[in-house]
Amino acid sequence: MLFVGVALLGLFGACMADSVAVEGVLTCDGRPASGVLVKLYEKDTLLDDKLASGKSDSQGRFRLQGSQSEFGGIKTKFNVYHKCGTLPFTRRFIPTCTFKASFDIPSRYVAGGNSPRETYNAQTLELLSSHQGH
Repeated sequence: MLFVGVALLGLFGACMADSVAVEGVLTCDGRPASGVLVKLYEKDTLLDDKLASGKSDSQGRFRLQGSQSEFGGIKTKFNVYHKCGTLPFTRRFIPTCTFKASFDIPSRYVAGGNSPRETYNAQTLELLSSHQGH
């Protein structure tokens, strides 16, 4: 009976929440990229789980945090959905046409519990080069 209790405790411990936070600044051709959608994900084999989403402010700054319970811990990334580098005609008449840039978050920024201990600083990300192969 003690073995079952210890085994269950270990199983629940392996599924405790992990948390992560990310921040950065988005620019488009060197200027702040405001209103850009950013989503934080926990990476899975089939479908990724969205942990949080938000938009960059007038200075291009963003900050997201989220937590998830996953057996064996979580691996995380954030995606940026933007229109930097598209023609004005495309932005106006094809509003669903966006570029997606994906960035992995190093595992050392994932912390046990519901609150991250340290925020991953993605620094300044230039969106114009994120889809031009630079």
